Amino acid sequence: MSTENPWKVLNSEKIYDNNWISLTEHQVLNPSGGEGIYGEVHFKNIAIGILPLDADLNTWLVGQYRFPIKEYSWEIVEGGGVLNADPIESAKRELAEETGLTAKRYTEIQRMHLSNSVSDELAIIYLAQDLQLGESSPEETEELIVRKLPFEEAYLMVMNGVITDSISVAAILKTKILLQQGKI
Repeated sequence: MSTENPWKVLNSEKIYDNNWISLTEHQVLNPSGGEGIYGEVHFKNIAIGILPLDADLNTWLVGQYRFPIKEYSWEIVEGGGVLNADPIESAKRELAEETGLTAKRYTEIQRMHLSNSVSDELAIIYLAQDLQLGESSPEETEELIVRKLPFEEAYLMVMNGVITDSISVAAILKTKILLQQGKI
């Protein structure tokens, strides 16, 4: 079995474009040779996730209403990073904006594709430690509730299905494993 691309693109047309995403419709021959279409969402930013963790194993979650799913969501700190910029700088900005926290130490703990069946969106997740509290300054599009809680409570929120955001689930589960392994 080959790992080479079995899809053949016959034609492509960008059908939507804004500051954050573009949507391209491809006319294709699929791996079995059948004709079809494939819609591809291109993200113009990297998704950045930051899990702050203090010396007492407390973390901070951000609650906000998420328009696409029409639900309130509890999440780790998240935002977008410009594609050609250092993602750690985006992580520092997002952490300070949403929580007022700054960290002396950032550790990349995960890279992941968020929906690789329809998009190219890449997420980079950081663990932020050695924290100092300052004042938050959310963007005008954000109406946030910031909550400090024991990390174990955030882990239980994932296990009980309260936290459903993929970046948050991945970050919290990965951190739980790293803690169990004594790597944090």
